[in-house]
Amino acid sequence: MSEQLPKEHVDILLGAAIAAPSMHNTQPWRFEVEGHVIDVYLDGSRTLPAEDPTGRAMRIAAGAATFNLRCAAENLGYGTWFGLAPYPEEPDLLARVVLEPTGARNDDLLDLAAQIPYRHTDRHPADATPLADDVRVALLQAAYAEGAELTWLGETEVHTLLDLVLDTDLREVHDWHRRTERSHWVGGERSTDGIPSSALGPRSTSYPAAVRDMGTRPADRLRDERQFEERPELAILSTYFDEPADQVVAGAALERVLLTATRAGVSASFLNQPLEYDDLRTKVQRLTQRPGNAHMIIRFGRSRTHTGTARRPVADFLPDQ
Repeated sequence: MSEQLPKEHVDILLGAAIAAPSMHNTQPWRFEVEGHVIDVYLDGSRTLPAEDPTGRAMRIAAGAATFNLRCAAENLGYGTWFGLAPYPEEPDLLARVVLEPTGARNDDLLDLAAQIPYRHTDRHPADATPLADDVRVALLQAAYAEGAELTWLGETEVHTLLDLVLDTDLREVHDWHRRTERSHWVGGERSTDGIPSSALGPRSTSYPAAVRDMGTRPADRLRDERQFEERPELAILSTYFDEPADQVVAGAALERVLLTATRAGVSASFLNQPLEYDDLRTKVQRLTQRPGNAHMIIRFGRSRTHTGTARRPVADFLPDQ
């Protein structure tokens, strides 16, 4: 199939892809479109060398973007074939997606495509309503459908995890490299990338809490305080292996989980700071009591807030013409 995708379809497809979450909203992707093939690359100018030195978080973000692209393709009447990290000699090429017009629709992807504009990271307190069992099962199934595993944590495991969060924060006290890098992407008024102060949410009245305080600037540290849930709904997303392709798989599973949660009226935020240290990441995986490699720590809840973060124009993600 040699004809080029219509420009309006490319704009819709890539607009959906870049709506995916990424660490500090760095949007670390670039795309090349040739005929009906879309290649998803890492953007080496948007790395986080202090907080993501191996690029794992970038590959997870690329997997999430690829999943959104697949959903949007379904909405436009295309079926998709894809390969993840297809060429070892091209480490920045993380996914190749082939689109074909089809009359056979994937109803689940079609339904999830409608959730993409509404998904956002919610750093506000959740109400006290526990997640329904059918919602928890649906989120487990969403992760499994993309080749990953979601493990819900019990009360004891949650307390252990919060101890790991405290350990992480103590390690970062004198790490100016991390603080400087974070301040580059977080806080202030932001119209194209990064996390604006308006999306940080309130500070927790207790510590450690099941919410990550991303504030880096003096004004952000003076935000209003709120009480967060005493029994947070936390889950760990993991894959058995930890090669680049597995990290892309984790990203696709993450986005399928998040869109499934959005459809159920459930919001999510992340508590990933222990995963930025290899020894603590191993301890996080042990909490699942299963072999594998932890990629995301997700806090789920019901919230009424709808504060999202901005994205760059689609043209910024394509090669210069």
